[in-house]
Amino acid sequence: MLYFEGCPNWKVADERLATVAAERSDVTVTHRSVETIEEAERLGFHGSPSILVDGEDAFADADAAVGLSCRVYRTPDGLAGAPTVDQLRAVLGHA
Repeated sequence: MLYFEGCPNWKVADERLATVAAERSDVTVTHRSVETIEEAERLGFHGSPSILVDGEDAFADADAAVGLSCRVYRTPDGLAGAPTVDQLRAVLGHA
Protein backbone atom coordinates (compact mmCIF):
# COMPACT_ATOMS: atom_id res chain seq x y z
CA MET A 1 0.00 0.00 0.00
CA LEU A 2 1.26 3.43 -0.97
CA TYR A 3 0.12 6.36 1.14
CA PHE A 4 1.06 9.77 2.42
CA GLU A 5 0.77 10.91 6.01
CA GLY A 6 -1.47 13.88 5.17
CA CYS A 7 -4.34 11.60 4.19
CA PRO A 8 -6.34 9.89 6.97
CA ASN A 9 -7.92 7.38 4.57
CA TRP A 10 -4.82 5.18 4.41
CA LYS A 11 -5.48 4.04 7.99
CA VAL A 12 -8.97 2.84 7.05
CA ALA A 13 -7.57 0.98 4.04
CA ASP A 14 -4.84 -0.51 6.23
CA GLU A 15 -7.41 -1.86 8.70
CA ARG A 16 -9.40 -3.39 5.85
CA LEU A 17 -6.29 -4.91 4.29
CA ALA A 18 -5.38 -6.38 7.68
CA THR A 19 -8.81 -8.03 7.82
CA VAL A 20 -8.27 -9.67 4.43
CA ALA A 21 -4.67 -10.62 5.22
CA ALA A 22 -5.82 -12.35 8.43
CA GLU A 23 -8.09 -14.54 6.29
CA ARG A 24 -5.40 -15.46 3.77
CA SER A 25 -1.92 -16.71 4.56
CA ASP A 26 -0.73 -15.85 1.04
CA VAL A 27 -1.33 -12.09 1.46
CA THR A 28 1.42 -9.87 2.83
CA VAL A 29 0.76 -6.18 3.33
CA THR A 30 3.65 -3.76 3.03
CA HIS A 31 3.56 0.01 3.37
CA ARG A 32 5.42 2.75 1.59
CA SER A 33 5.06 6.38 2.51
CA VAL A 34 5.22 8.73 -0.47
CA GLU A 35 6.73 11.99 0.73
CA THR A 36 7.44 14.20 -2.29
CA ILE A 37 5.75 15.09 -5.56
CA GLU A 38 8.85 13.79 -7.36
CA GLU A 39 8.47 10.42 -5.67
CA ALA A 40 4.74 10.41 -6.49
CA GLU A 41 5.52 11.04 -10.15
CA ARG A 42 8.23 8.36 -10.24
CA LEU A 43 5.88 5.79 -8.67
CA GLY A 44 2.79 6.81 -10.66
CA PHE A 45 1.08 7.49 -7.31
CA HIS A 46 -2.58 8.34 -7.96
CA GLY A 47 -3.38 9.32 -4.40
CA SER A 48 -3.56 7.90 -0.93
CA PRO A 49 -4.15 5.12 -0.31
CA SER A 50 -3.10 3.22 -3.43
CA ILE A 51 -3.41 -0.55 -3.23
CA LEU A 52 -0.86 -2.42 -5.31
CA VAL A 53 -1.24 -6.12 -6.08
CA ASP A 54 1.89 -7.70 -7.51
CA GLY A 55 3.18 -4.17 -8.19
CA GLU A 56 0.11 -3.02 -10.13
CA ASP A 57 -2.49 -0.52 -8.94
CA ALA A 58 -5.51 -2.74 -8.27
CA PHE A 59 -7.95 0.16 -8.69
CA ALA A 60 -6.21 2.02 -11.49
CA ASP A 61 -8.02 4.90 -13.11
CA ALA A 62 -6.18 6.17 -16.16
CA ASP A 63 -7.73 9.62 -15.71
CA ALA A 64 -6.57 10.06 -12.10
CA ALA A 65 -3.92 12.69 -11.52
CA VAL A 66 -0.56 11.77 -10.06
CA GLY A 67 0.29 13.56 -6.84
CA LEU A 68 0.02 13.88 -3.09
CA SER A 69 -3.72 13.82 -2.59
CA CYS A 70 -6.37 11.67 -0.98
CA ARG A 71 -7.84 9.17 -3.38
CA VAL A 72 -11.54 8.44 -3.90
CA TYR A 73 -12.91 4.95 -4.56
CA ARG A 74 -16.24 3.94 -6.06
CA THR A 75 -17.92 1.55 -3.65
CA PRO A 76 -21.41 -0.01 -3.56
CA ASP A 77 -22.36 2.67 -1.02
CA GLY A 78 -20.99 5.57 -3.09
CA LEU A 79 -17.66 7.36 -3.10
CA ALA A 80 -15.32 6.60 -0.20
CA GLY A 81 -11.72 7.16 0.83
CA ALA A 82 -10.87 3.45 0.77
CA PRO A 83 -12.13 0.31 -0.96
CA THR A 84 -14.46 -1.98 0.98
CA VAL A 85 -13.29 -5.27 2.46
CA ASP A 86 -15.28 -7.09 -0.25
CA GLN A 87 -13.60 -5.04 -3.00
CA LEU A 88 -10.20 -5.89 -1.55
CA ARG A 89 -11.12 -9.57 -1.36
CA ALA A 90 -12.16 -9.44 -5.02
CA VAL A 91 -8.93 -7.87 -6.31
CA LEU A 92 -6.80 -10.17 -4.18
CA GLY A 93 -8.79 -13.17 -5.35
CA HIS A 94 -7.69 -12.41 -8.93
CA ALA A 95 -4.02 -12.13 -8.02
